[in-house]
Amino acid sequence: MISWQTEKGSANGYLALPASGHGPGVLVLHAWWGLTEFIEALCDRFAAAGFVTLAPDLYGNGATAETIAEAEQLIQAENYEGIQTIVRSAAHFLTGHSAVQGNGIGVVGFSLGAPYALLAATVLVPSEINAVVLFYGSYPDIEQDDFAKSHAAFLGHFAETDAYEEPEYAEQTLAKLQQAGHEATFYTYPGTGHWFFENNKPDAYDAEAAELAWERTIAFLQAKSIIP
Repeated sequence: MISWQTEKGSANGYLALPASGHGPGVLVLHAWWGLTEFIEALCDRFAAAGFVTLAPDLYGNGATAETIAEAEQLIQAENYEGIQTIVRSAAHFLTGHSAVQGNGIGVVGFSLGAPYALLAATVLVPSEINAVVLFYGSYPDIEQDDFAKSHAAFLGHFAETDAYEEPEYAEQTLAKLQQAGHEATFYTYPGTGHWFFENNKPDAYDAEAAELAWERTIAFLQAKSIIP
């Protein structure tokens, strides 16, 4: 784990470096399960693909959940302003890290983390984000003018049947992105449900869809990385 300072105290997260010791930066924003071993392993996987990867603890206290009931308790105590502070500071920390190359970083958000990924690119640190990847989460409530502040490209991965994300949310988010002139591509994966990418959720995990989403994500992030 690594720590850094925010305007309201300290924050911490998991940092993974590629074998080369440097590369483009990627911020990973976890789902409501917290900063779990799955997220840490995912950061290692991004690092193996060449990215300097940081996953901040959005809850700020190390809390994690294994069951939906436990996760719902964490969400009830969610501090929206506190999470935005952590996301903003994590982006600053990663952008300024000596191992990070390029102009701007990418951000990948899972479920709970997806709206904050969109907020990072529009109202929190728009100048620092050049690529956004969403996993089964969106946020159409962002103002159209704020979508226009972003200079990022957007990629979305959504489940065909999802009890936690209404289809119209993704549709409305995509429409706003396109209206703002952004490059934006959203995919829906047939036969999948929420958490289909997460191999530690056997009831939801879909290996074929997860691998395709991973390949698309890496290709997208590599294409949007600006290395001097």
